[in-house]
Amino acid sequence: MSIRKLNVQTFPRPPLVERAPRHIQIKWHGQLIADVPPGEAYWVLETHHPPTYYIPPSLVRLPLATTPRSTFCEWKGTATYYSIMSPISAAETISNRIWAYNEPAKGYEAIKGYLAFYASPWECYVDGERAQPQPGDFYGGWVTSDVEGVVKGQWGTWDPVL
Repeated sequence: MSIRKLNVQTFPRPPLVERAPRHIQIKWHGQLIADVPPGEAYWVLETHHPPTYYIPPSLVRLPLATTPRSTFCEWKGTATYYSIMSPISAAETISNRIWAYNEPAKGYEAIKGYLAFYASPWECYVDGERAQPQPGDFYGGWVTSDVEGVVKGQWGTWDPVL
């Protein structure tokens, strides 16, 4: 099957939320911690950002705990962050690399309670291809070989200069 190229420069602003036609998997220490069939996740597509994937919490195989951190997105509202314990060692807990909009702003209700994972420290896969994190470690987009165009994040929160 041929996958269309995703040019981030053509993505809309404000961002678009739609069902993701992709198979999403997240592995950590070799163990599958989330397996999301095509059409079960959402992706948010925003100008100069690779897709950010939001997955149903029922498909995450490890328990999560909320952390005190929150951030605000001008489009989606206030994000709640989570910690997660390693599937192989209770001594390893990762915090603030997973978030959700539990009370999203109007227009983003579809992702209410869905979980977004940064593309590291675990391994994230889109249709079997390992995704790379969006540059800069501020945004949570997943870069795959079908993403093209100038991706925001390399210079912090500054918009790219074209």
